[in-house]
Amino acid sequence: MKDQGRSKRKRTGGRRKPFRNKKRYQLGREPAATTVGEHRFQIIDSRGNNEKIRALSTDVAQVADGAEVTQADIEGVIDNPSNVNYARRNIITKGSIIDTSAGRARVTSRPGQDGQVNAVRIDEE
Repeated sequence: MKDQGRSKRKRTGGRRKPFRNKKRYQLGREPAATTVGEHRFQIIDSRGNNEKIRALSTDVAQVADGAEVTQADIEGVIDNPSNVNYARRNIITKGSIIDTSAGRARVTSRPGQDGQVNAVRIDEE
């Protein structure tokens, strides 16, 4: 989410003058919106000597079923509680329920921050 900064108007409607420009630590970026598809990644500089790997699209997930972890192919997004339209657009975020070759699973990682999809298998009701 982009940082819009302080409002230019006071509560009374009067104008408020900016006291400085934005700093680099106030930088905000557009969300990655990781989709289901061929592997595409983006490397982004982050604070300190660190990097973030954004998954722009991926079709592989690490699915945990108890103590066993298997690599499964993602077939689609069933439900996404963060936004109702994300399921239609096949956008993966943390908490979304995906359909994999190993069964249904809930995403526990943040693909737009980590660059990978980790999930926990859920029982089909």
